[in-house]
Amino acid sequence: MKRRKILSLLGLALASGGLAIACSNGTTPTATTPPEPAATTATTPATGEQLVVYSGRNENLVGSLMEQFKSETGIDIQVRYGDTAELAAAILEEGQNTPADVFFAQDAGALGALQKADRTAKLPQEILNQVESRYRSPEGEWVGITGRVRTVDYNTNLVSPEEVPQSIMDLADPKWEGKIGWAPSNGSFQAFVTALRLSLGEEQTKQWLEAVQANNPKVYPKNTAIVEALSRGEIAVGLVNHYYLEKFKAENPEAPVAHSFPNDVGSLVNVAGVSILENTDNLPASQQFVNFMLSPKAQEYFTQETFEYPLVTGVVATKTLTPLSDIKYPEIDLSNLNDLEGTLKLLQETGIL
Repeated sequence: MKRRKILSLLGLALASGGLAIACSNGTTPTATTPPEPAATTATTPATGEQLVVYSGRNENLVGSLMEQFKSETGIDIQVRYGDTAELAAAILEEGQNTPADVFFAQDAGALGALQKADRTAKLPQEILNQVESRYRSPEGEWVGITGRVRTVDYNTNLVSPEEVPQSIMDLADPKWEGKIGWAPSNGSFQAFVTALRLSLGEEQTKQWLEAVQANNPKVYPKNTAIVEALSRGEIAVGLVNHYYLEKFKAENPEAPVAHSFPNDVGSLVNVAGVSILENTDNLPASQQFVNFMLSPKAQEYFTQETFEYPLVTGVVATKTLTPLSDIKYPEIDLSNLNDLEGTLKLLQETGIL
């Protein structure tokens, strides 16, 4: 099956010349050429076991964890890094011949796509129980490793706490004309719109998109640019993932920008997660890998290095973050975020893309 057709079936469609899954590896491979495998570099382990992981998470981000897993377990882990959407497509295209044992995805929608294609195995309950049910597959075929929250960040010099939007719907108000920043071609925004469709339905989502579009929002290529624009006072509010501001403030602590978590799908918690492929012949090693990523050591690494939310009970997020338990948004099966094709169609119909 042609790769572009596979991507379409996945719902991980192409947008604005780039794949519609954000934050994977910082580069976008072409739709016809899969990313080349990149093996970790540790020495040959003592056990003789080998595990192949397809990782949509950046090597600069998780490479040291991969090495640590190899060092601690003696399992020879070989990692193929690439874009989450491309790797999901490769797994479907390779079928039973895929060398992959584990898929580490940046986005729950890609995990859901493989689950719906019957390419993932059910995880043991003792693994699933480490993570709250809303952050894992209802069918038990993938589990979240870290969480990221959609926020309406705002410039504190331009917006008072009383004026902060309490609902994502508030941004349809004409008072926000020319004051909103968003990134419609960015995958995290598209996942949010997909969640909006699941929560509100097609018609209400379309009405909201058209109303915000009528407010002449400023368009940016990605979340980082929105946070930077907020800090300059170029815009008053911006739709982003939470950790971009955390990273920015680590270097610019006096930046006049703060988080707001709307009491609806505007505070969607999406996850980076892991599934074990149903064709693996390395099931014990695969399960060991998942447990390692859910270990306090790995969870704390993500918390400190990427400002993501840990999903395992007992591991605490950085003190600057609002606890996940205090963030209110509707229950959504994150597996269903795979329908990005429908979202792209809606964004094109409304003239946003």
